[in-house]
Amino acid sequence: MRALLDTSVLIGELPPPDEVEAAISVVSIAELHFGVLIAEDDDERALRIARLSAIEATFDPLPLSVDVARVWGQLAAAVTRRGGNPRRRQLDLAIAATARVEGVPLLTENVGDFQIIHDLIDARRLSDC
Repeated sequence: MRALLDTSVLIGELPPPDEVEAAISVVSIAELHFGVLIAEDDDERALRIARLSAIEATFDPLPLSVDVARVWGQLAAAVTRRGGNPRRRQLDLAIAATARVEGVPLLTENVGDFQIIHDLIDARRLSDC
């Protein structure tokens, strides 16, 4: 199965199943760089740098394209229409839009982050795969 990994999976303890052909969004790389930069503890920063380095060596991240931007806007509008605040989850929405454009499920540890648009994207908990 092809799937897009959410950042929550990249920083989680469980690896994706062997049968998953995994991809990531460039947005996850941005989130991981941010995590390195805000780490207050040297040991935690070193751990985050090592994780980021391994991820960058493993994946060729999918870019933000015009198609992703279009779907991102559609998802943010849907969140707004449904009473949510899309500004709180902009990066999650960008990752979800990437999965939708690629036509693959989004594997995440935070399915609840996508509940408001559950009918628009295929978000699955990693542990359910």
